This record gives sequence, structure tokens and C-alpha cells, in this order.
Amino acid sequence: MNVLKEQYDFIKHTRKVLFHFCEKIDQEDYRKEVDGYGWGSIRNLHVHIAECYQSWIGRFALETGKPAVEASKVTDVNEMRTVFESVDQLVYRFLENYENRLDEKISRKVSWQEEEQELSPLWLFTHTITHEFHHKGQIVTLTRALGYEPVDTDLLTPSDINRYLDYPEKG
Repeated sequence: MNVLKEQYDFIKHTRKVLFHFCEKIDQEDYRKEVDGYGWGSIRNLHVHIAECYQSWIGRFALETGKPAVEASKVTDVNEMRTVFESVDQLVYRFLENYENRLDEKISRKVSWQEEEQELSPLWLFTHTITHEFHHKGQIVTLTRALGYEPVDTDLLTPSDINRYLDYPEKG
């Protein structure tokens, strides 16, 4: 059993619930820039989460060279789901590639730093998933500020996952 893949699957379930909730809000509110919130909008926060995976997992660990998603190219939740489908493929490729080498050091240059970074696949995975949960909390807070009552997006229990299995993958 690949424990990190199983863990990522749990994360995908919470993301699915959040996407389902975001489909129910006005899509103008999904893109609406709100002062005082990092990254400005729910959409921009989702893009930032995806960019983190693309940067650390894709470009740093796997050296994909693929450009990051641009917020202006994503207009609604369904398009964001498509972005995360490619993120999921990237993460699964990463987990397969480093499955038995989680403590191996990867040394690479990071575009915004002068020094090379030496990071393990375990660190990269941990950083990207905790980063997502951090910003997921900001998304929930932002929806409240916009007048919506968000659903619980904490890590779901197995019974919660079963309850949400019928949620569509796309709205």
C-alpha cells in the first residue's frame, strides 16, 4: 500500500466537497477580488494551490518544465476541476516515482532564490498538502465574508466520504 497515495486520496475527497460547495455560489463571487484577503479571490486561491503543486512537485521534483496555470484562464469551478485533474496526475506520477525514495535529497535551483535547495520528496509532498489545507481555510473564510455558509471541509471520515460519493466530478 502506498500510504501517501492513500493520504492524497483523502485530500482529493475534501477538495471535491469544497468544489461542490463552490459550484453553488455565484461564479462572479468565485472570481470576485476582495480586499484584505491573500490572493484576492476564491479562484485565485485555488490557482495558487495548483501552482504550488505544479512548482514543487512538477518543476522541482519531476522537472516537467510545464508552465503554471494562469488565473485569468480559469473562469469557473468546472475549469478549476480540470486544472486539478492535471495536478492529480502530476502528484500520482511523483508518488510512483519516489515511492521508495522518500528521504532522498533532490537538489535544484528555485527561481526566486539564489541558492540551490536540497529537499526530500517527503518534504515536498508534506509542503504541498499542508499548503493546500492552509489556503482551503482561507477559501472557506472568504466565502463567509461573501455571505455564504460553507460546508465542513475538514478531513473527511470514511462515512463522510461514502455520503459524498454521489457528488458529481463536474457540475
